[in-house]
Amino acid sequence: MAVAILFGSFVLLLILRVPIGIALGMSSFLAIFSSGVVQPTYLAQGLVTGTDSFPLMAVPFFMLAGELMATGGISRRLLNIADAFLGRKYGGLALVTIVACMFFAAISGSGPATVAAIGGLTIPSMLKQGYDRPYCSAITAAAGSIGVIIPPSIPMVMYAVATGASVGAMFLGGMIPGILIGVSLCVYSSIYSKKRGYINKEAKPFSWGHVFHTLKDGIWALLVPVIILGGIYGGIFTPTEAAAVAVAYGLVVGLFVYRDLKFSDLYRIFSNAALTTATVLIILGTATTFGRILTLQRVPTMIADAFTSISDSKYVLLILINLLLLVVGCFMETNAAIIILAPIFLPIVEAAGVNAVHFGIIMVVNLAIGFVTPPLGVNLFVACNTAGAKLEEIVKGIIPILGVMILDLVLITYIEPICMLLPNLMY
Repeated sequence: MAVAILFGSFVLLLILRVPIGIALGMSSFLAIFSSGVVQPTYLAQGLVTGTDSFPLMAVPFFMLAGELMATGGISRRLLNIADAFLGRKYGGLALVTIVACMFFAAISGSGPATVAAIGGLTIPSMLKQGYDRPYCSAITAAAGSIGVIIPPSIPMVMYAVATGASVGAMFLGGMIPGILIGVSLCVYSSIYSKKRGYINKEAKPFSWGHVFHTLKDGIWALLVPVIILGGIYGGIFTPTEAAAVAVAYGLVVGLFVYRDLKFSDLYRIFSNAALTTATVLIILGTATTFGRILTLQRVPTMIADAFTSISDSKYVLLILINLLLLVVGCFMETNAAIIILAPIFLPIVEAAGVNAVHFGIIMVVNLAIGFVTPPLGVNLFVACNTAGAKLEEIVKGIIPILGVMILDLVLITYIEPICMLLPNLMY
C-alpha cells in the first residue's frame, strides 16, 4: 500500500509539474503517514542525514567555480584556443564547441552549466554562419552532457555518496569515456558539416603563430584542469578541497589577471550558485528519504529478484539496466535518479561481477544521455533558450546524435578497460 502511494503520488505530482525535489518530499511524507511504520519526523531526518557528507561540499564549490570561470573570461579563451586549431575545418565552429565543452567540463562538473557557458558564445555564431538551427542547438546540448562525465562531475560525487565508491576512482574512470563521446561527436559533426558545406571561410588559417598567441592568452584557462585534477591525483588535496581551490583560482584569475570579472558581478554569481546548490541539496535530501522508504518496503529486493529471474548473465542484466536507466533519464532529474537507484542496482551488478566504479560510470553516462533526451532533457531546454528555438526543432537534430551516444554507451558498458584502465593504474 505504501509503495503504491509513494509512486502514485510522485507520478501525479510530476504530471502537475511540481518541482522534483518537492514532489519527492511530498510523496515520501504521504507514504510515511499511510504506512505507520515510521514517524513523520523520518522525512526531516532524511533531509539532514542525506546532506551531511563531506564529499558533498564539493557540489556548491564546483558550481560556484563554473559560474566564476564562465563570467571571468576562461570559457571564452578556451573557445579561442579550440578555434585556433579547428576553425577552418568543415563544421569548425561545431568542433570548437565540442572541444571547448570538454575543457569546460573539467571545470564545472555540470551539464547545463557547460551548455550555458559555451553555447551562449557559439550558438549565435553558428547561426550567423548559416548552420541550421536544429543541428547547432542539438550538438551543443549533446556536447554539454560531457560536463557530467569528464571529471570533476557532480553526479559522480552523488554516486560516491550513495554507494561509498571512491570519488577519485570515479573521476579517473570518467576521463576516457568522456573523451570517447567527445571524439564521436566530432566525427559525426565533421561528416554532417561536410555534407552541408558548413565551413567558416572567414576564420583565420591555421598558423603556429596564431596558435602560440591564443595559448599564451589562454594559459591561465588551460591550467584549471591541470590544477584540479593534478592536485587530486598528486595527493595534494581531496576532491572537495580541489573544488575550493578552483573557486579561489577562478576568482583571482577573473578579477586580477583577465579582469573580465567585476566586483559588481559577484552578487549575481554567488546568488546563482547558492540557488542551484539549494535545489540540488533539497533533491538529495528528499531522494534519500524516498530511497530509504523503498528499502523499508523491500522494493530493492523485489527488483533484484525480478531481474535475476530473467537472467543471471552479466551482459543481459546490463542491457536491462541500461534500458531502464535510459527511460528514467528521460523523466527524472539526474541526482535524484542516482541517489534512489544506485543503491538498488549496485548489489545486483556486483553479484554478477561488475565493478562498482565501472557501474557508476555506466550509470552517469546513461543519465548524461538523459540530459539530451526529450521530453525533459534539461540541456535541450538550455540550448532552446540560447538558440531561440522550439523543442520540436531541436528534436530533429538530436535523434541521430542520440544514436552516436548510445553506441558509445554500449562500448563503455561492455569494454570494461574504457572505464577501468586509469583507476586500475592509480588504485
